Amino acid sequence: MSDHDEDHDLEHDEAGHDHHDHGEHGHAGHSHAGHSHAGHSHAGHSHAPANFGRAFLIGIILNIGFVVAEVVYGLLGGSVALIADAAHNLTDVAGLGAAWLATVLARRAPTARFTYGLGRTTILAALMNGGLLMLATGAIFLEAIQRLIHPAPVAGVTVMIVAGVGIAVNGISAWLFASGSKGDINIRGAFQHMLADAMVSAGVVVAALIISLTGWNRLDPIMSIVISVVIVAGTWDLLRQSVGMSLDAVPDGVDATAVRRYLRELPGVTEVHDLHIWSMSTTETALTGHLVIPGTHPGDGFLRVTSDQLRRRFRIGHATLQIEIDAEGQCRLAPDHVV
Repeated sequence: MSDHDEDHDLEHDEAGHDHHDHGEHGHAGHSHAGHSHAGHSHAGHSHAPANFGRAFLIGIILNIGFVVAEVVYGLLGGSVALIADAAHNLTDVAGLGAAWLATVLARRAPTARFTYGLGRTTILAALMNGGLLMLATGAIFLEAIQRLIHPAPVAGVTVMIVAGVGIAVNGISAWLFASGSKGDINIRGAFQHMLADAMVSAGVVVAALIISLTGWNRLDPIMSIVISVVIVAGTWDLLRQSVGMSLDAVPDGVDATAVRRYLRELPGVTEVHDLHIWSMSTTETALTGHLVIPGTHPGDGFLRVTSDQLRRRFRIGHATLQIEIDAEGQCRLAPDHVV
């Protein structure tokens, strides 16, 4: 069993406690505006982000070692480019550290102040990684444009050796996060950051090899520009998703229209309103909504089954549903009120 699987199993054991005692969140008997009943169920509550602690630790150690090596060789060889690249690689360490810290904070229990916990730090970390990657790529692009206009000789052997080490360091780091890059954009941010740097190093090796054979120095900035475009194209989706999550957009992969249709077609439901779907973290989705069911309250069993189906069908693990039995006296909040 892998380290990731062990951590996930441990997390499952820790998270598998009964979620029906919610304290401040209330229960099915909670009244809203004096005329309705609310239901809150966590029967399908999602797990916290998987623990990639070992991957983060190895990635940070490798990148710190690479930064030190670049500084040493840069000083010994009088290469400003290597020292500048070492400064760039410090952003890798910062990005990995932020992503790791976020996964640790996301696993903490909710408090009286942070009633949802600190899961949203994973969204902030993903946003930070996407932003850092865009800034670093922009710097590489600008430098490449300047070198395209004013070509400079490339120290082929030294550059190839350092870039080769960079491929190994960043390639291994990216591989460590590959398994979690599809289901968690925080892990994907770390993965894409490492993969992007491995691509840059690979491009440098290829360019340096061809330049050493042909003497065509402009190939180096041309390769940098091509790689920058590829990185931006690959990072754009990460940045778009993390910004959307920060602004409480419906998460990618959740069809809000299908969710509304499912709730509207439940037995006895005549209307669905005040439906909100948003990300609590990079791995957890929450929903709140009002269901109009004229007559009598359908009971806790209805709420449990509905929440379980929301989890199974739409991966919404934190659902809060309010039942309104008086169709004529529905609570309609003004736009400037906050639920």
